Amino acid sequence: MNLLLLAIAPVTIIIVFIYVKDKFEKEPISFLIKNFLLGAFLSVIITFFLSFLSNYFFVVTDAKSILQQFIKAFIIVALVEEFSKYIIVRFYAQKSKEFNEPFDGIVYAVMVSMGFAALENILYVFQYGVNVGFTRAFTAVPAHATFGILMGYFMGKAKFSKNRVQLNLIGLLVATLFHGAYDFFLFINFIPGIAIGAFISLIVGIFLSRKAIRKHQQSSYFKI
Repeated sequence: MNLLLLAIAPVTIIIVFIYVKDKFEKEPISFLIKNFLLGAFLSVIITFFLSFLSNYFFVVTDAKSILQQFIKAFIIVALVEEFSKYIIVRFYAQKSKEFNEPFDGIVYAVMVSMGFAALENILYVFQYGVNVGFTRAFTAVPAHATFGILMGYFMGKAKFSKNRVQLNLIGLLVATLFHGAYDFFLFINFIPGIAIGAFISLIVGIFLSRKAIRKHQQSSYFKI
């Protein structure tokens, strides 16, 4: 099986899904690609730098410590990665004239997230093989998409609100909480059966993501 195809297929499916859901005013393909590439490269560079700093300040040495794994999941991984995506959406996409309705927050946050997920997935699949590729196609990649949708929902509201700062930060917080919960249950898999919590958090995230998509569709400025 072509490993590259396996790695990028779930990312592509999610991107197409979100593009189709943007029913009333499609975003320019060129600008979508730019956000995807920034997610794939700039956000990864920022993540690498911030991970170095967070690992310096938050030393995790005990794989069996629930507290240390909590810090690793929510701060060293979730906050760092979601913040790396957030600043691209906040300071690039959200400032663009193309970002002209609340649903665009979801579109651009997902594009950035899928850029990040694509590069991450390629690295994992080429390192660990087909089985990991199939597993991540139904877990990690959709998880990154839900984090992006939830963040983008609030960032879409923020663009057209007087409470822009608060709503933007709520988006970052919600994405971080869901990302952290997903990773935390996987990190403490030394507790029998606890990993099911990651899948529960993913299912809840998908449910809320579907609601977020519908709400912004219904409130579209371009809906006839």
